[in-house]
Amino acid sequence: MAGTDRNRELMTGGPAIILVEPQLGENIGMVARAMANFGLSNLRIVNPRDGWPNDKAVSAAAKADHVIAAAVVFDTLEAAVADLNFVYATTARPRDGHKPVRGPVEAGEILRGRENTGEKTGILFGRERIGLRNWEVGLADEIVTFPVNPAYASLNIAQAVLLMSYEWMKSGLSHPHETAFDSPDVVPAEKADLHGLFAQIEEGLEARGYFRSETKKMKAIDNLRAVLTRPGFSTDEIAVLRGLFASFDKFSRSGQRRPSDPSEGNWDTGDGE
Repeated sequence: MAGTDRNRELMTGGPAIILVEPQLGENIGMVARAMANFGLSNLRIVNPRDGWPNDKAVSAAAKADHVIAAAVVFDTLEAAVADLNFVYATTARPRDGHKPVRGPVEAGEILRGRENTGEKTGILFGRERIGLRNWEVGLADEIVTFPVNPAYASLNIAQAVLLMSYEWMKSGLSHPHETAFDSPDVVPAEKADLHGLFAQIEEGLEARGYFRSETKKMKAIDNLRAVLTRPGFSTDEIAVLRGLFASFDKFSRSGQRRPSDPSEGNWDTGDGE
């Protein structure tokens, strides 16, 4: 699957995701996929309508095999939460009662804090059609709800799990702008390489009569150098550009290759050929 890398460490653990009487195997599979995306692996299923294991869940999980294989089925919700210290119930509907209501960002941070102190936590997700019943919400410690359109607050179960899984992952980042993937380290090219690129381009433009006058030439060169110095090219990137521009001198407008000039430099285009 695109985006997977079996050579990297697989993130697992985190709060238990508890699905209460899910109806469709496909939805369970998509929940497993959402969990795997954000490092969760503890899937608990309460009385699934179509039984377990479920081939449709496996197919929809898109290779989140570790989540599916470790899923545990319970006959009752009470049994599914029995070993947990703290539980959230997800709902998009107003509920009577005195339980604290959190948004997903705050809930993710609270879950992270409790897990870091050794507590076992979980998040309840209700049925596709009717969600959680009031007595089921009553088994949770707090409620988490999403800032959705009040006139259309219906979320697919996998979408709801994805939102909370994302907030769980984000709560573990050292900075809100941090990502799970690092950009490659690029060492800027030496100025001598950049100056060589300037000279090559300017000589090519001069040979083609691009500059109409000396005044316009100086302005065009200034603008060109301003553009080329902005990105902070690496040595390899400059080699690619020089190979590209050098190829312009080898072909006529009709596409016919011109005789090679021994005085031309042999610049690597960066494609390994």
